Amino acid sequence: SISFMDAQVGRVIAALDRLGLADNTIIVFTSDHGYHMGEHGLWQKMSLFEESSRVPLLIVAPGTTTPGQVAAAPVSHVDLLPTLAELCGVKTPANVQGQSLTPILKNPASTGRGWALTQVMRGGGAGSAKRFFGYSLRTARWRYTEWDEGNRGRELYDHDADPHELTNLSNA
Repeated sequence: SISFMDAQVGRVIAALDRLGLADNTIIVFTSDHGYHMGEHGLWQKMSLFEESSRVPLLIVAPGTTTPGQVAAAPVSHVDLLPTLAELCGVKTPANVQGQSLTPILKNPASTGRGWALTQVMRGGGAGSAKRFFGYSLRTARWRYTEWDEGNRGRELYDHDADPHELTNLSNA
């Protein structure tokens, strides 16, 4: 899947070059949340671990980005609308959540807001009495998770010391 997708992105970029559109076309490549391949004993998407909540995000903005640069700051999909609006010179409506990633695109060392929030639902569909939510706050170093406002558990992982989120420090 990765090789196929890479080839398709290459085809799009080649077509933009061939048609003379590369200098005024913004490219955004992303996906929905990730998929566990056995990590933490899971074979699914719907978790709050790094493998499931982290997604690819590639933005090419002519005149703004430098090829090959990588930003480490945590960002969210809610940041795409403000970013694209700013890059296109369009005013972002006041009620839109998210931040423009343009400062990070110009300088990948920028930290932006410094965090990203992820949410997962458990226990049934809308209206189910068994339904509860998990929320995870990710910074460059830490991931903190609460299930059902902490009533069903808390998790804290130090990504500097434990990048695979194997040691829950919330009770330490």
